[in-house]
Amino acid sequence: MMQQVKILDGGFSTQLATHVNDTIDGDPLWTARFLVTNPEAIVATHLDFLKAGADIILTNSYQASIDGFSKYMNMTEEESLNLFSKSVEYAKEAVNLFKKDVKNLKNVSENPLIAGSIGPYGACLHDGSEYTGKYCSLVTEEILMDWHRPRIRQLIASGVDLLAIETIPCKKEAEALVKLLKEFPNIKAWLSFSCRNDGENIADGSNFQNVAMQCYKEALQGQILAVGMNCIAPQNVSPLLRGINANNKQEIVPLVVYPNSGETYTVETGWMKTNDSCSLNQFIHEWLNLGVRYIGGCCRTHAEDVVKIRAEVQNWKCA
Repeated sequence: MMQQVKILDGGFSTQLATHVNDTIDGDPLWTARFLVTNPEAIVATHLDFLKAGADIILTNSYQASIDGFSKYMNMTEEESLNLFSKSVEYAKEAVNLFKKDVKNLKNVSENPLIAGSIGPYGACLHDGSEYTGKYCSLVTEEILMDWHRPRIRQLIASGVDLLAIETIPCKKEAEALVKLLKEFPNIKAWLSFSCRNDGENIADGSNFQNVAMQCYKEALQGQILAVGMNCIAPQNVSPLLRGINANNKQEIVPLVVYPNSGETYTVETGWMKTNDSCSLNQFIHEWLNLGVRYIGGCCRTHAEDVVKIRAEVQNWKCA
């Protein structure tokens, strides 16, 4: 039986920028600062994605951490953890507002889910190392588990439906997270990696398919909903996925993909289109045929892109 395809939201910071005048990129807390400074904009951003047709929205907690809130906002551990709860509360508020108006909307999900976003340890370092994994040789599995545990515990306690473990750049952190998830056997999650553009490896140089399948098999049965990647150029996705489900006719391994727009970012120039930039829409049917069952957008994708993704998925179902 074919698993239903779920539509994810898009780039939270990109859509949030349509509601605020403040700087987002370059802030060490990134969008997490707005949990304190502008909750209304967070709710509005979630609502944009719901109205665009997202089946699952992610909490604004990717770059949230006890360390970051302590360093940049002088908060206690308790105050910091409360912001994780706030990220769930704002997502729930958006869902409630959406449900009041859902009958007047077309091509939307009537019962959207909330995924608690769990970004990598490297995100809090604010040095781009979630795209290199260079920190993984400097920290132990125990340190990684101890760092992630309170974030995961708080999001689960606050009532998320599932976890979105995303942009993981190294094998060690992925294995630590799979091990940590076993402490929370009643929650399900997808595991999404930060990958190189070489069609083979995650950011630390480990083979993507080997690491992804190892994590999928070592997790509690059914706890990992899907494995895949995010924040990668659309044209680099298929080579990483191809072959995983080549011989799986009955029970495919569910895959998750939410690429960026294909643009590249540098501190000096900001986001720039490259000569080989591609629209993610042109690859959607190909990804679905490879076994992708969770699909959305990451950096530089808007609510309008979610509308297009949903339309492509619906066309695929009808094909």
